[in-house]
Amino acid sequence: MENKRATLRDVARLAGVSHQTVSRAINDKGEIDPETRRRVLEAARELNYRPSRFARGLVKPDTTTIGLIVYDVVNPFFPELIAGVIEAAERRGWQVVVSSSQDDPKREAGLLRSLSGQADALIAYLFQPDDVITAAVAGVPLVVMSRRNDGRGFGAVDIDVEAGVRAAVRHLAERGHRRIGMIDCPGAADPGRRAGFLAEAAEQDLTVPAEAIVAVEQSLAGGGSGFERLRAADEGITAVVAFNDLVALGAYRAARRLGLDIPGDIAVVGFDGLGIGELLDPPLTTIALDKRRMGELAVAEAERLLAGEPPTLSVVEPRLLVRGSA
Repeated sequence: MENKRATLRDVARLAGVSHQTVSRAINDKGEIDPETRRRVLEAARELNYRPSRFARGLVKPDTTTIGLIVYDVVNPFFPELIAGVIEAAERRGWQVVVSSSQDDPKREAGLLRSLSGQADALIAYLFQPDDVITAAVAGVPLVVMSRRNDGRGFGAVDIDVEAGVRAAVRHLAERGHRRIGMIDCPGAADPGRRAGFLAEAAEQDLTVPAEAIVAVEQSLAGGGSGFERLRAADEGITAVVAFNDLVALGAYRAARRLGLDIPGDIAVVGFDGLGIGELLDPPLTTIALDKRRMGELAVAEAERLLAGEPPTLSVVEPRLLVRGSA
């Protein structure tokens, strides 16, 4: 073992950093703080580490690469977020590699392993458990999106979904609605969404029977079927809070098929603030998110992790955008 050639991962272990951080320190990339670089170089000297010719051929000291994983590039939520990541990265002289799990959580570990070998840091929407993620990234700095990082080794950018849903319910109650339904997509959401809906309904003294919350897939078809189920269970429902704007659009179509007027017969509130909501008739009232800002925050967190700083959590606050549908 004494004659075994030290590897980059050996240096990372001794210095207590990721192997990507070792690579950046040895190649003098600028985003590493001096103390982290000193610790890495001392570990390299202690182990008599020498980069192989192969490794040196792969390294581009002047280029930092961010791997970005989203779960559905067709979903209209993601293009603006991707643009925010790319713009923030380009301001730093970095490049971005974008990939998709194609809405299949089983693909996430493979994508993480693949991009971990190509990128200096990762930004990702993930649904797999922490232990699966940790094993797949193999020490590469990671920023998780729309997910908390309590007690984890990841950076995070999350959305205060509960506050947004509560704002939607409060707005509808102030408009006089007493029987409000919810079209939820639990496979792609955190429990805070439903919890916020029920908490605000209770605060507004609204009764929410079990059948007033339906679970659907995140799609136009899901929104349509969810709306039809709500109306079949209770025709007295006068307002609906949708999981997102895409689901709300499906609810619009179903309401029109049933001959209902929006907002006269049924009010609809979406979530995300997509531009497509302005094209609906009437325009969609929604809980708007600054998706470009989310991308910027994710890149800033990746920069901190690359510099050897501890992970942090950034939370994006949504805002009620009142248009014509509610």
